[in-house]
Order: sequence, then C-alpha cells, then structure tokens
Amino acid sequence: MADQQLDAVFGALADPTRRAILARLKGGEASVAELAAPFAMSQPAVSRHLKVLEQAGLISRSRQATVRLSHLRAEPLRNATQWLAGYREFWTESFERLDELLATLQDDPKGAHHGRDNDDR
Repeated sequence: MADQQLDAVFGALADPTRRAILARLKGGEASVAELAAPFAMSQPAVSRHLKVLEQAGLISRSRQATVRLSHLRAEPLRNATQWLAGYREFWTESFERLDELLATLQDDPKGAHHGRDNDDR
C-alpha cells in the first residue's frame, strides 16, 4: 500500500463520525440524508466527511436520479489491516517473551536466575 494512501486511510479513520459512517455503509449504500440522520450536524458537514472518506478510497459515490449514494469500498481497509499485521506479530512475540520471563520469575521467586547472591539479604 502506498504511504500516501495509508496515511489517508488512517487519517480518515481517526474521526469517530467517519468510522460511524463506514459502519453504517457496511449495511449497504446510503444517501447523504440517511447518513446524516443519526448525527447532530448538517448535511454539508456530513458531505465534508464523505469527501475525506472518498479521497482515502474508503467509499465511492454515485448518482441515482437526484440522490447521491455512498458505497463502502473495503479494499483500503484490508490493505491497512495487512500493514498492521506486522505489528501484531511484534506484539505477540513481545508478549510471549514477557510470559516466559514471568514463568521464570514464578519458578524462582528469589531472583537467583539474575546471578544475585541472595544470602546477603
């Protein structure tokens, strides 16, 4: 995934209103009025959010008669998830090392594995 698109996707996802719009679009296409209904904001404000989502490639828009419909495009989300997967592996390995350390400490509560002379206490 190109860095610019990844930046745009994460920038778009940083806003809770835009995340809510994407969640709504999982159920199918919707008009600006339908998307604006649950929010205490104007349709032009929702349209600005839609523009950010569209620029990030997360939605596409089409016209049906006089209504402009928005559609979810999930491909950029999959690409972002794949990018994040590398960090999931890092954290999994880190937690495994921490688990090993904790198990060692439980087996040797006096800390002798650190080479300390515990008789001096």
